[in-house]
Amino acid sequence: MKAIIQKVKQSSVKINGKIVAQIEQGLNILLGVGIKDTEENAINLADKILKLRIFEDKAGKINLSVLDIKGAILVISQFTLYADTSKGNRPSFKNVAPPETAKKLYELFIERLKLSGLNIAHGYFGAKMEVKIINDGPVSIIMEN
Repeated sequence: MKAIIQKVKQSSVKINGKIVAQIEQGLNILLGVGIKDTEENAINLADKILKLRIFEDKAGKINLSVLDIKGAILVISQFTLYADTSKGNRPSFKNVAPPETAKKLYELFIERLKLSGLNIAHGYFGAKMEVKIINDGPVSIIMEN
C-alpha cells in the first residue's frame, strides 16, 4: 500500500457538490492499494500512521502523533498513487489492485484506524471526489507498506 500523509488544519471531501466528510486538525491520507497488497499491509500501515510523530509538542519539536493530539483523520482512496510513468507519457496502472480487492483493503484500513477511537472520516471508494486540504506546515510524508 502507498499513502501520502498530510498534516492538515482542515480537510474535506465533496461528491456531486455535497460535503460528505470533513475534519479539523489531523491527517489527510491519500491511500493507494497495489496488486500485491494484503490485509497485513493494511493493518500495519494504519498502525504505523497512527504512531507517526509529525505534530509539534509544547517546545515546538515534531514529537507527537495524531493519537497524542487526539486529531482527526480523513482517508481518500487514490489508485493513481500506483501510476507507472516509466514509459511514454500516459501512466500505466498495471500495478493497481483490482477494485474488489482494493475496496476490501481500503475498508479494512479505515476500520483499523477507527479502533484508535479518533474521529475517522473518509470519501467513497471509486467516486469522483473534490478534496480540499489546508496543509499545516506543510508536512507531507509518503509511506509504503
